[in-house]
Amino acid sequence: MIDYKKYILVLFLVCFANYVSAQSIFGKWKTIDDRTGNPKGIINIYEKDGLMYGFVEKILEEGKENATCHKCEGELKNKPVVGMEIITAAEKHGDGEWKGKRLFDPEQAMTFRCKIWLNPHNPNELKVRGYLAFIYRTQTWLRVED
Repeated sequence: MIDYKKYILVLFLVCFANYVSAQSIFGKWKTIDDRTGNPKGIINIYEKDGLMYGFVEKILEEGKENATCHKCEGELKNKPVVGMEIITAAEKHGDGEWKGKRLFDPEQAMTFRCKIWLNPHNPNELKVRGYLAFIYRTQTWLRVED
């Protein structure tokens, strides 16, 4: 005799595991220029020692694939943008928000404080807000499916 309750439970757990994994803030995200609407790059966000980090995995803008940080100063001057860490040591706060003191924009060679969270209405959208004093700007990044 087949025990259908066990099969239903296993099916539920598999579906729930897929739903939970889709809710993760970690993974690859396509950045979208909030002024033009064009895709700019792929950022890989990962967790290390309980903190969030992110680096540029790929540049999507045609002709800029091998861009260097020519506006940067110090050790980042003329370094490749691909591979560059742009989110450093953001900490998890309540309600799934991550906050940090370093969100780096290699195009402008500027560092911002940041707040990063999943869109509560669409877990495939990441909200990334950069702060400079009391002024802020928020971008929506899109999850990249592997």
